[in-house]
Parts: sequence; structure tokens; C-alpha cells
Amino acid sequence: MEAEPPLYPMAGAAGPQGDEDLLGVPDGPEAPVSGDPECEARASPLDELVGAYPNYNEEEEERRYYRRKRLGVLKNVLAASAGGMLTYGVYLGLLQMQLILHYDETYREVKYGNMGLPDIDSKMLMGINVTPIAALLYTPVLIRFFGTKWMMFLAVGIYALFVSTNYWERYYTLVPSAVALGMAIVPLWASMGNYITRMAQKYHEYSHYKEQDGQGMKQRPPRGSHAPYLLVFQAIFYSFFHLSFACAQLPMIYFLNHYLYDLNHTLYNVQSCGTNSHGILSGFNKTVLRTLPRSGNLIVVESVLMAVAFLAMLLVLGLCGAAYRPTEEIDLRSVGWGNIFQLPFKHVRDYRLRHLVPFFIYSGFEVLFACTGIALGYGVCSVGLERLAYLLVAYSLGASAASLLGLLGLWLPRPVPLVAGAGVHLLLTFILFFWAPVPRVLQHSWILYVAAALWGVGSALNKTGLSTLLGILYEDKERQDFIFTIYHWWQAVAIFTVYLGSSLHMKAKLAVLLVTLVAAAVSYLRMEQKLRRGVAPRQPRIPRPQHKVRGYRYLEEDNSDESDAEGEHGDGAEEEAPPAGPRPGPEPAGLGRRPCPYEQAQGGDGPEEQ
Repeated sequence: MEAEPPLYPMAGAAGPQGDEDLLGVPDGPEAPVSGDPECEARASPLDELVGAYPNYNEEEEERRYYRRKRLGVLKNVLAASAGGMLTYGVYLGLLQMQLILHYDETYREVKYGNMGLPDIDSKMLMGINVTPIAALLYTPVLIRFFGTKWMMFLAVGIYALFVSTNYWERYYTLVPSAVALGMAIVPLWASMGNYITRMAQKYHEYSHYKEQDGQGMKQRPPRGSHAPYLLVFQAIFYSFFHLSFACAQLPMIYFLNHYLYDLNHTLYNVQSCGTNSHGILSGFNKTVLRTLPRSGNLIVVESVLMAVAFLAMLLVLGLCGAAYRPTEEIDLRSVGWGNIFQLPFKHVRDYRLRHLVPFFIYSGFEVLFACTGIALGYGVCSVGLERLAYLLVAYSLGASAASLLGLLGLWLPRPVPLVAGAGVHLLLTFILFFWAPVPRVLQHSWILYVAAALWGVGSALNKTGLSTLLGILYEDKERQDFIFTIYHWWQAVAIFTVYLGSSLHMKAKLAVLLVTLVAAAVSYLRMEQKLRRGVAPRQPRIPRPQHKVRGYRYLEEDNSDESDAEGEHGDGAEEEAPPAGPRPGPEPAGLGRRPCPYEQAQGGDGPEEQ
């Protein structure tokens, strides 16, 4: 009985399968020699598998690679802009609808009895406006700890949390969520400003990759070279963001307006408007709802808003890429948490920031005046609550369209857009100072819409110009989060001041606005004059990263994440000589050690290529 052949041939065994390998090349003594046609024919599959691609064009592939990188940056900017628009649209729309419903006496008594909704609303507004005052203490630490993208995602999630608490309106839901939202305002805006600036720098890097390859990766791009891209990205971002005021009016237009009384009822006891008014809507009727909206309808509206807030979270999470490489994030954290805490205060030494502080304050004043002064003191006071949504839509569309006017900075001198926005607001403030519309008269309503749209034009030039200016003046990646934190913290201080002075006479509000605007414009022009004279700003030194663990990224001498200060001027201190004896951690690849896979991927096969 013959033995069955083994299922798997043994290595080196003779037989039809033992003389050639799996690729069809003979393995035994009968293997053809080089130059044999049979050898070349059998070796061709191996050449096709591991050989160089015959039609490979390295330059074309590199061009396609950086084109995909640039498209990824554009995707990041659009996703961050859309996420910010949806987040603030939902927040402002819900807050506006909530305050109108809670203002109505009948709604409060029928729906909530003696729960004290006005007191809850006042504490909620206090939480939103007062909490950001402490943001300067924790915002840079949070941004460095979580990272720019994840700080944006966390802040948008807190806004969504605020929306979700309105399903069950109680003191222990509304007030804590308002305090949490107040804590997230400055981190959200600081991380977004930092994010857009970093995207402009990345786009410049990916657009000029040939110059960097020619000069070496350690060569920093010229200062201000990313400014055109930054201006375009900031214009896109604020064009999207200002649309949030229009999106916020959709619940009002399609839902709440159907339940409101007309102006003859709500403005029955209003005697003066505009520059003659005192406080906010003095004499406004305590009942503004003809019929009470059903609870089911309110739940549907809040569910739609919650879905939009969740969509904004998904946009930031799924479509926004990282602002920094992982090694850059490590370096930004490794300067020490104590230094991160102190550096925003140390930047006060810089005369540029000191000259821009009045503009930061005015930036907070003017956006609150648009929502409370023009929309309420001049608009609702004279043409009724049912036209509030359309006034804010006019402001939103004017601001969104004017954000694209910031692109004129590509051809005009840098101060022109910012000073032009200040000029528009200055002219409108003078006009409003002497104008008192008559209550319940609609003939002048077109003036209100024009004033709201023009105020939006000034706001857009202000916001776009300031953010672009900060990104140009402070392009070092290790300073940007500090600078945008200071900017938005001063905005929060200004908004808190407006909240405290909401009961002042309209003339007093306009006078404060006028004085702040003039001081901001003069201070900014003084700063530009110093820069033209070549006065060097005094910036605090950013400490070198102190890495406690020597990982794979420290095997190379070339530090691709070196900051501008390190690359150009050093850190002001000489490095200590390494101690004698064996050094801890992995030693560099040399002649006596096989290179690790990371070294092989970075520099080839080791000592032979050095």
C-alpha cells in the first residue's frame, strides 16, 4: 500500500513543488542563471510587485498631496464657521424666546404658578454675564490642556447642555447651566480665533511647500506672509457667524409671532422711545401673548433647537481637524502650567495690546447695543415686539455681507477697514443721539431697518479687522491662545458693564459708547504710528518646553516644532553641556546600533545614509 503524499511539502523536499517558491522562481540546483530568458520571464512578476512604478511622477504626486492638504484646511474653516453659526443661532434664539415667554404675566401664572420665573431669569442672566469675568484665570490652561479643537468641541457641548435644560425649566436646571455657559464663552471664542489663525498659517505652508523644500524645513516663513489667507478666512468665519442672528429669529418668525399681541396693545403705556427712553422698554405691557402656546408645540421647537445644537457638535467633532500636530501640542503644554497661568498677565507689557484694549472694550459695547439699544430701545419701543425679528435679521444680513468687505484689506492699507467701521458707528451714534422715534408710528420703520443694517456693517468691519490684526501682529503659535483670550476677556468685561448699566438713560449709554469709540480709534492709530516708527514691543519670553520623558520625537537633532522665538533669537540662555557617562533613554542611531523603525521611516536605513 503506497503512502499518501504529505498535505504540506516539507522545506527542502524534492518534488514538483519543492524546487520553486511561491512566486514561481526555482529553488533547487536547477535554478536558471542570470541572463537566462526563462529566469527573466519568471522574475517579471516579482519586479511588478516590488519594483518602482514606471509612470510614477514624484512632483505630480507631491502637488496632489498638498492640494488635498489645502482642501482639508478649507474644510476645517467652513466646518468651524458653520458650527459657530449654528451654536450661537440656537443659543440666541432659545434665550430670546425664553425671555419673551417668561416676561408675560399670564404665561408665568398659568404655567409655573409662584415659582418665581423673573427671579430665575435674572439669576440666569447674571450667570451668563458675570461668570466670564474669571475666564482670564482658566481659559489658557483649558486650551492648552484639552487642545484647541477639543476646547471648541467641549464649549459647543456646554451650549447644547444649556439648550437641553429648557425641557425642564427649574432653578436647579437653568441657573447651573447658565453658569457653565458663562464659563465656556471666553474659551470658545479664544479657541475659535486661535483655530482660524492656525488654519491660515497651515494654508500658507501648504501653498508654498516648494519654497520650504528649497530653503529647508527649519527656515521660518517671512513674517506676515500668511496675512492674505488669514484675512480671507476671518472674513469667511464672521460672514457665517453674523448669520447666526438671522438663524436665531426663525423660532420667532415661524412660531412665537403667531401668539403675540400687536403694537397697539403692547405699546399702550409707552410714552418715549429712542434717545428719550430710560432703561429697557419702560412702560411696556406686562402681557404680550394673545394665547398661550401649547406645551407640545414648545417641546417640538426645543427639540429642533436641540437637534441643531447636536449637529453643531458633530460638525466640530467630525469635520474640524487638529490645529496643531501632536508634538506641537506636547510642546505647548510642556512650558509649565504655572507659566501658562501667568503669561496672559505678562503680555500686558506689550504696548500693542495696551493700545488695543479700548477697541476690545468697544467691541463688546457695540454688539450689546445692537441687541438692546437699537433693537429694543429704538425698534420694539416704537414699532412693536412683532417686528423685533425682522430688525435683527436686517442687522444680521448687513453684518454678514459686510464681513466680505474685509477682503478690501488685501489691497488697502491695514488700518482702513477698522477705521472705516469705527467711522460708520460714529456717524450712526451721532444720529441716534438726536433721534427719538414716536411710539406706535410705522412711517419711520424703514429708518430703523437701515440703521440696523448699517450698524451691522460697522460691527462686521470691527470684528473682522480686530481678529485679523491680532493674527498678524502675533503669529507665533505659542502666543496666539493668550492673545485671543485677552481680547475676548475684555469683550466679556464690556458686556458685563453693559449688563450692570442696563437701567441708564439712553443718552448716557450713547455718550459712553461715543467716548469709548473715539478713544479706541485714537489709541489704535497711535499704535500704528509707533509700529511705523519701528518701536519694538516688549513681549514676555516663552519658556522652552521642559520634557520629562524622552520619547521617539527627541531622537533627531532637528526640532520641526521649534517656535519663532527659539529659531530666530533663542531663549536667552545657553544650554548646559550634557553630563559625562551613559545618557538615559534611547541613544541616537550610529554605527553600532540598528536604527529603529521610526528612524528608518524618517531618515532611511540608518548609518549608510548619513
